[in-house]
Amino acid sequence: MLFKLFLAFTLIPVLEIYLLIQLGSFIGVIPSILIVILTGVVGASLARQQGVQTMLKVQKSMAQGLMPAAELLDAFLILVAGVVLLTPGFITDIAGLLILFPPSRNALKRWFQNKLESSIAQRTSAKDVVIEGEVIDPQPKKPEGPEAKTPS
Repeated sequence: MLFKLFLAFTLIPVLEIYLLIQLGSFIGVIPSILIVILTGVVGASLARQQGVQTMLKVQKSMAQGLMPAAELLDAFLILVAGVVLLTPGFITDIAGLLILFPPSRNALKRWFQNKLESSIAQRTSAKDVVIEGEVIDPQPKKPEGPEAKTPS
């Protein structure tokens, strides 16, 4: 996990710088900077709009007494998209916009749910063994009360 984080925090910025230099040499420095700023502003406004809609869905589900698990995962992914969009660069902007795009966000949400379910299944299968059965009392109790008396 630490290695993956190291790669993410070193490779992504290096790739972002490379793309900025390449695009800057192709279309110019000012247009490149304006594109980065524009995608950041557009992405932040989309994240804000979708975040408000998602929070309304969370409140509606909670008012109905339902657990808003899917809506909370949507809210988390929208937050991640907003943070990624605020990071300057083209790769992060594309990633953030893909997360904000509902079909790709739903695919990412399904991937997270499958990953979580498999993780839970692995943890519970090794520890919790459930054996279904029926309890049988070897010595049945004698009935009490008036019906317990037998004529002698």
